[in-house]
Amino acid sequence: MIKIEKKENNLLKNAVLILIFATIIVLLDLDIIGDNYVRRVLNLAAIYAIVSVSMNLVNGFTGLFSLGQAGFMAIGAYTVAVFTVPVEARKAIFYIVPQSPLVANIELPFFVALILGGLLAALVAILIGMPVLRLKSDYLAIATLGFSEIIRIVFTNTKTITNGALGIKSIPQMPTMWVFFGAMIISVILIVLLINSSYGRAFKAIREDDIAAEAMGINLFKHKVLSFAIGAFFAGIGGGLLASLLGTVDPKQFYFTMTYNFLLIIVLGGMGSISGTVIASFVVTVGLEVLRFFDDSLVLFGYEVPIFRAGFRMVIFSILLMILVLFFRNGLMGQKELSWKMVGDFFKGKKSLKKNRKGGAA
Repeated sequence: MIKIEKKENNLLKNAVLILIFATIIVLLDLDIIGDNYVRRVLNLAAIYAIVSVSMNLVNGFTGLFSLGQAGFMAIGAYTVAVFTVPVEARKAIFYIVPQSPLVANIELPFFVALILGGLLAALVAILIGMPVLRLKSDYLAIATLGFSEIIRIVFTNTKTITNGALGIKSIPQMPTMWVFFGAMIISVILIVLLINSSYGRAFKAIREDDIAAEAMGINLFKHKVLSFAIGAFFAGIGGGLLASLLGTVDPKQFYFTMTYNFLLIIVLGGMGSISGTVIASFVVTVGLEVLRFFDDSLVLFGYEVPIFRAGFRMVIFSILLMILVLFFRNGLMGQKELSWKMVGDFFKGKKSLKKNRKGGAA
């Protein structure tokens, strides 16, 4: 009976947390809080959260050092771009080389194209993963990074489908934050359920010791490919959402350096922590925008401060990251997950600290 009551209390607490989060989104969506710029930044943070959590599934929970997220995002983004742009608008976009008849007259609803982009990214991940996932450590990272660049170059040269280096414009944009935050919530919930399943426990066993995991009967190759494909699926979803947010895609958006942003987020949030990754996604994305004023020139008493110039915000941001890494060596959350108990313990610790200080003063 006590266990049942505890489960009911936990469910009630989680429901309250979800209700609070949903209320915040509704307020943002009703123009009560924030403007278009704030919404755009928050939507971008939600997209980054989806991709970072998918990368953490592969790198943090399965222990595979993969750097191919930018390529999988490109697949999802171009799938949404190719199939959602209105047919009548495509002649103005493909004005140098006509679009291939295979896709020229196909127009899909956004959500169908979004899921299709994720599935195509997962299929490519399986094809890439079958030979590449036999590698380990740095060799795997280099191989996945190389395949990510190959995907980008393929899209640059398939002009009849992707319009080459010119990219695709006039992509229908989603007018509501519910699409982006809804996709983020669903993606996070699905990955959490996966991690807490028998497959998730197998992923963690492979991360800790793949030889011992194989000795226990876990099929290493099967689970590595499965983790890689699922991570690619959600990265494709993130890429499709990014295309909808920006309204345009081109190959330059998906350079391999883009993957480093997600690697930074999962390391800062904690390798093996879903809630830490989500928090870090918002901290990094919003933080970069908050620090943007450092890129503008500053004049004090008629003297222009020379260090305030374009790019200075990245210097400040790097220093802040170094400080965080020094104090949180395992990331903000390590391998822990945010919970009501953790929040309660945090405030209890503050109260006990204040009492100790008062007692010492007395």
